[in-house]
Amino acid sequence: QVQLAESGGGLVQPGGSLRLSCAASGGIFSIYDMKWYRQAPGKQRELVATITKGGSTNYADSVKGRFIISRDNAKNTAYLQMNSLKPEDTAVYYCHVDLWSYSRGRNVYWGEGTQVTVSS
Repeated sequence: QVQLAESGGGLVQPGGSLRLSCAASGGIFSIYDMKWYRQAPGKQRELVATITKGGSTNYADSVKGRFIISRDNAKNTAYLQMNSLKPEDTAVYYCHVDLWSYSRGRNVYWGEGTQVTVSS
């Protein structure tokens, strides 16, 4: 079955950088949009960045110029490079993947989430 494995979260000081990864596995035929969301305590989950199958990207205004989303189609993996981190970037980050698998056809899947904490 399809699984999404996230990694790369942690504690970082303001101004620092982190790189998140989301690797999809399990009988995947094709991957369409890959997205990163985040949810801070007491807030709704928000869309941070999107990358299409063709490589087009889109970002939330709050992260433009600081975050970069990318993907490696050969590895079925999405990345989120986060630079110039601010305390308000503290949240659980989730990957969200639209894909076609041999077992279930086309569906969307969520990663388990990885905590990012920006604090001095």
